[in-house]
Amino acid sequence: RPPAPPPPGAPTARILFLTDLHWDRQYVPGSAAACPDPLCCRGAPREGPGAAGFWGTYSKCDLPLHTIDGLLAQLPGSTAGHTADSTANSTADGTGGFAAAYWTGDIPAHDVWQQSRGDQLRALRTVTALLRARLGGLRVFPAVGNHEATPVNAFPPPYVHGNQSAAWLYDAMAEAWQDWLPPAALHTLRAGGFYTAQVWPGLRLVSLNMNFCSQANFWLLINATDPAGQLQWLMGVLADAERDGEKVHIIGHIPPAHCLRSWSWNYYRIVNRFEGTIAAQFFGHTHLDEFELFYDEETLSRPVSIAFVAPSVTTYINLNPGYRVYEVAGSYPGSSHAVLDHETFILNLTEANAVPPGTPPRWQRLYRAREAYGLPTAFPADWDRLVRRMQDDERLFQLFWFHLHKGHPPREPCGGPCKAALLCALRSGRAADPALCRPLRPALPFPRIQELWQRRQLC
Repeated sequence: RPPAPPPPGAPTARILFLTDLHWDRQYVPGSAAACPDPLCCRGAPREGPGAAGFWGTYSKCDLPLHTIDGLLAQLPGSTAGHTADSTANSTADGTGGFAAAYWTGDIPAHDVWQQSRGDQLRALRTVTALLRARLGGLRVFPAVGNHEATPVNAFPPPYVHGNQSAAWLYDAMAEAWQDWLPPAALHTLRAGGFYTAQVWPGLRLVSLNMNFCSQANFWLLINATDPAGQLQWLMGVLADAERDGEKVHIIGHIPPAHCLRSWSWNYYRIVNRFEGTIAAQFFGHTHLDEFELFYDEETLSRPVSIAFVAPSVTTYINLNPGYRVYEVAGSYPGSSHAVLDHETFILNLTEANAVPPGTPPRWQRLYRAREAYGLPTAFPADWDRLVRRMQDDERLFQLFWFHLHKGHPPREPCGGPCKAALLCALRSGRAADPALCRPLRPALPFPRIQELWQRRQLC
């Protein structure tokens, strides 16, 4: 049964979504924005052009803490007591706040060559404390990112014990997030970095540790199918939710199509089996504004689900800071709890860095999805039709390209091969499956599309 729009007057809820904050505690305004290292905007201040901006920089740089704080301070319901832009106020419900917040990881900066466990724990505790202070009593549901560990991407399965295990990280997360999560969720978080919890009556959240599907996690060379038993656990949670009449939101860091093939295809099957229970999926990691569609496995033609991939808070690389707000069907009998619309907000760095540093930055709404793309609803079938429309409507595709990069697209335009690879990726909720792109009538042969798609994922 496909989701249906809520009846007139039915309640809706707004969910704040944050991902890929990447706080760089060594960020220095005025430092060199270009450098030979993998991460810049650090070191001594300098005079003249090419200096890092106060709020962030279009370069391979992460964010200072005051930019993340500025984002949180201007949110409706923030303990700062003010908002910097009236548009941001429109994201609030009637009480001036959000129903919940989903936060899908990547807290530390990209200086992976010099990180220690102490650095990672400091970032975890500092940013968690900042969210708790600014968001007050709002309940936050976090997920584990790939940058939380050191070495980066190194997440051993739970059967690895001792100093090589990830217990040092999961225990610290459970301690930091204990005010947000129930005891049962903290138990599985300590064991493997994943958990389930009720958001409100009728809606259950599942937070997955997507590092157990990551192509960059070398521990998975031992077992790439279900290294932590997480998929088996997920099926049990979904079966219980189906039995109890609950809907489920799934959050995680790495999108499913970026995962190892065996894990990704098994996850795709689970989404198919529980399409009536999984109301929405939310991910981050790519730093871009995109999505991945799921189709029925029999015909690969009927859209059954969509994984929204939200843009990053960080600027890395050459982006505006951004965040997302999802509007979902609220709590009422028969609610689908599905996504009804979403809005993306950005901080235009060109404008923000042109005003005196003491002036609060003006965050602005970049676009509202249904309005921008002419969607009657925001269900999977609508996004499937959008992909097909973008094939022939170049203006619509270029609008999507602009939004994809949070209002700061690369100078090189997205031509035929780029467009074919991107449209293919939007249809592909599972890894390495060019068959999902056949309905698109691409101008390129499928092996070439597959090559471009894989190269894009590795970046």
